[in-house]
Amino acid sequence: MLDVAASAGLSCIEWGADVHVPPGDTGTAALIRSAGLDRGVRVASYGSYFRAGPHTTEDFSAVLASAVALGALRIRIWAGAVGSASATDEQRRAVVRETRAAVQRASDAGVELAFEYHSGTLTDTAESTLRLLADVKHPGIRTYWQPPVGVPDAAAIDDLRKVLPWVSAVHVFSWWPQQQRLPLDARDSLWREAFTLLRGTGRHHDALLEFVIDDDPGRVAGEAASLTRLIQEE
Repeated sequence: MLDVAASAGLSCIEWGADVHVPPGDTGTAALIRSAGLDRGVRVASYGSYFRAGPHTTEDFSAVLASAVALGALRIRIWAGAVGSASATDEQRRAVVRETRAAVQRASDAGVELAFEYHSGTLTDTAESTLRLLADVKHPGIRTYWQPPVGVPDAAAIDDLRKVLPWVSAVHVFSWWPQQQRLPLDARDSLWREAFTLLRGTGRHHDALLEFVIDDDPGRVAGEAASLTRLIQEE
């Protein structure tokens, strides 16, 4: 993967806890960090599958250890395992409680947390995400953004605009009309407007390619070129 990313001209990778950097395996994390530095590909973040609420700070310990060994300055976490429309008050309180505990431990280690922006969690809408961030009320927690599945361009951009001040990274892909994977250029107008908004903040945001057609490494270079063009357009 590092060689594919480097040859495609990508500058960073978010390493996943599900395959490449298992939680607690600090030796593998350190090796990947070193290999990335050798190729000029920095660690953008650690993509964990820690779900605040169902998981506790005890589960978070191994996640944080791997992130530190990896040299990641951000850990992606999940806001529970229930969508905002069906979550009970207790489930929401549990997500808030365990996020607060995790973000305090991460902050002490110099690491930021950010929520995955995803269906089936409390960050499935802009409104629920903003409420959750306000409830956690800690400067060390932010959110990712990605276009919600099946949502037209204008509505997706409105969605981004609402959470924009709290966005630290975006997962970049083109699905339409549902989960059908398309080349990034297929939703060119969506991403042009999204990057215009992101540039307008004056802050750095990691733009992370996610999902290529057929999971084909041979498509990465072309998608990376499209991403670079979108980022650099004025």
